[in-house]
Amino acid sequence: MNPDPADRILDAFSWRAIHADLKLVSSWLVLAVLGIYLPPLDAGPLRVVLALPVVLFIPGYTLVAALFPGKEEIDGIERLALSFGLSIAVSPLIGLLLNYTPWGIRLDPIVVSLVAFSAVMTVAAQYRRSLLPTEKRFTVPFRESAESVKTAFAPEAGSRIDRVLSTVLIVSVVAAVSATVYVIAVPKEGERFTEFYILGEKGKAADYPAGLVAGQPAEILVGIGNHEYRDVTYTAETWMTNTTFDPAANATVTDRMELVDRFTVTLAQNGTYREARTFTPPGTGYNQVTFLLFADQAPPDSLTGTGRIAAAYRELHLWVTVRQPSP
Repeated sequence: MNPDPADRILDAFSWRAIHADLKLVSSWLVLAVLGIYLPPLDAGPLRVVLALPVVLFIPGYTLVAALFPGKEEIDGIERLALSFGLSIAVSPLIGLLLNYTPWGIRLDPIVVSLVAFSAVMTVAAQYRRSLLPTEKRFTVPFRESAESVKTAFAPEAGSRIDRVLSTVLIVSVVAAVSATVYVIAVPKEGERFTEFYILGEKGKAADYPAGLVAGQPAEILVGIGNHEYRDVTYTAETWMTNTTFDPAANATVTDRMELVDRFTVTLAQNGTYREARTFTPPGTGYNQVTFLLFADQAPPDSLTGTGRIAAAYRELHLWVTVRQPSP
């Protein structure tokens, strides 16, 4: 009597029936998601250690497991090589597809896509293995592999020198793997800098408001990007200024300056701020809109003019004309 298909599926996906390697993959996916989103793990190197296999190994391994459920189809070395190779192929393809979706290539869509793909392939692999006779299913011989390693590195019949050399070799391998993980998880810091930019109303470096009307609000998009490798509190200011050239000093002089907008934002490393800001020219007699960015602490309001501009961490300006409103 043939078993009911529903019962066979339930038996195939009972916890005891799931193969050890697929359990390990599923557990790793859960740990990786926790490491990416759960504080304080999301701010430490463990996040990178848990996430790397989800990108570089697990998608290919689960795909190979689904395509080749039997142990006689490909050997272990081929399976391992294909796991890395297919992961390197699958992950960029998923990113390419995400680029043409409304979600784009961002952390959340990438995590969901990679985890979902790996989970679906894991389910397919378990189901296809369950269709094969037990002796023909692929299994990872964890216990046999451990015994082989133990015999190879710690032979009971070997001399004392053999055991010492085996210990040195094991320590060297562990040290090499640890150093590799550390280099990946804690990369060398690059150049420290802050992005500060302004964009026109369409979000492009064009169509800036050049002709302003006194007393009427104008809008501009202000962007800040923190790449200082630390949390930074920024103060951004928008000033209406009038600058003239002093031939005697051979320098530009700011002879009029009035604050029209100010805000403060704290950004973590790689954090960004981008928002439309509104400012209103108080009157005519200005030929520039000056944008100043201060890191950590802004100078006192008593400091104005050229001195305040010089004290800014970043400075941008637009040449404008300001006219009186039409009667």
